[in-house]
Amino acid sequence: MRFATLGLFHEANTFAPLPADLRLFEDGGVFRGKEIVEQYAGSATTYGGYLVACEQLDIELVPLLAAFVTPTGSITREAFESLVGEMIERLVRQGPWDGVLLNVHGAAVAEHFPDADAEIAARVRSVVGPDVPVGAVLDMHANVSQELIDELTVTLVYQTNPHVDPGARAVDCTKLVAAAARREIRPEQALVRLPLVVNIARQDTAEQPMADLVAKARELAARPGMLSASVVEGFPYADVAEMGMSCIAIHDGDRAKAEAAARELARSIWEQRVSLQAKGITVHQALDIVAETPDGPVVLLDVGDNIGGGAPGDSTEILAAAVKRGMDSLVQTLWDPESAQRCIEAGVGARLRLEVGAKHTHSAGRPVSVVGHVRAVSDGRFEEPTPTHSGFRFFDAGPTAVFETTHGHTLVLNSKAVINSSLQQLLSVGVDPAGYRIVVAKGVNSPRAAYGPIAKRLVVVDTDGVTAMGLDRFTYQNRAKPLYPFEDAEFPEQS
Repeated sequence: MRFATLGLFHEANTFAPLPADLRLFEDGGVFRGKEIVEQYAGSATTYGGYLVACEQLDIELVPLLAAFVTPTGSITREAFESLVGEMIERLVRQGPWDGVLLNVHGAAVAEHFPDADAEIAARVRSVVGPDVPVGAVLDMHANVSQELIDELTVTLVYQTNPHVDPGARAVDCTKLVAAAARREIRPEQALVRLPLVVNIARQDTAEQPMADLVAKARELAARPGMLSASVVEGFPYADVAEMGMSCIAIHDGDRAKAEAAARELARSIWEQRVSLQAKGITVHQALDIVAETPDGPVVLLDVGDNIGGGAPGDSTEILAAAVKRGMDSLVQTLWDPESAQRCIEAGVGARLRLEVGAKHTHSAGRPVSVVGHVRAVSDGRFEEPTPTHSGFRFFDAGPTAVFETTHGHTLVLNSKAVINSSLQQLLSVGVDPAGYRIVVAKGVNSPRAAYGPIAKRLVVVDTDGVTAMGLDRFTYQNRAKPLYPFEDAEFPEQS
């Protein structure tokens, strides 16, 4: 058999003013043909899983085009039409196909398509026709529409957060698509969307109540005739009609049984709706915890500046508070190309005064004035050999400088915003986070797989920003109503 793999993968924060334009995608995020193999082979990503599974199943996998950008605002019309247009042209030109393996996020928004993932899937379906199975593995933060499900034959979803299972889910997806192509199974899918938003601080699948909910999905998936069952957490920073939690179940040949399983899972989630909400602690309360903790590192999860959710990664709220309180032994990254370039031009050992961080209209805090010396410079490229959030292996933070301040802080200044999901981001430039009292990680769930093992304590900090915990800080125009916890809501009636 001969399968195609392709995709445009983007988690769009519609409150972030920086659009996902063609320049951002092309700056290291677009791979074609064999470049996809070079970038993703051996990784724990979705593409990595597709490659492994096809080799195991003796399927010829033809990589067409893979587009990715670090989460930011909506995709521009130009970027979407250029990249998706090229994907579809390659799909047409290099066909025919026995199956298609898509890599889409599920929370992509384009300027002209609020449900961008469904549009991509529809264009793929229009090429291959109704009989060729099309499978996809969605991010757990997908805002899933019925339109997307209707275009796909098999829809699986990460079931870990931090996302350490994309590769494994991709292997499962490939096996199901292959079985469907051989007419060994007839997948029947059911989607149940809930009028419910889960707080970002309650999404860790190793903690309750999410741990029990994903266990329930596994129990349902193991029942006779079932092919899969998935909890979908949704993405609250995309102001779209589909925003919220959902459940997907797949049965071999019986749509009613798929629907029953999806509703059973949805009911379990609905019963936990109060427990799925959270309130965080302030920056000053977090620093009080640091002061009361005898040993470090204490990892402060900077929720409002979550790079993995579309924030810029240059918030200075925690840094400024630590400076004001005279607390030293702190390390953090900052997306600050201007300061990184000044350090690189000055050279290692140079003493400088910098205004760091908070350089954008959606940055939290203000630039912080620091004095210190340049400890190291780097091209910003590093490799993560073990599975971490989303499974990526190769990273590029752009020209990078390590700056030691007179306040006793180590600032890793990057030219590109890179999710704080790998310790190699610091270790590769000679900084060992285990040796610090305070480690600031930009995110809430994505850093946990990497930073959890070294942390004496993980503290979720309710900082400001375009990924803040408190959703009452955002003005929504397009979300569904009623939607808990914004309004009282009822469990959806069966259609």
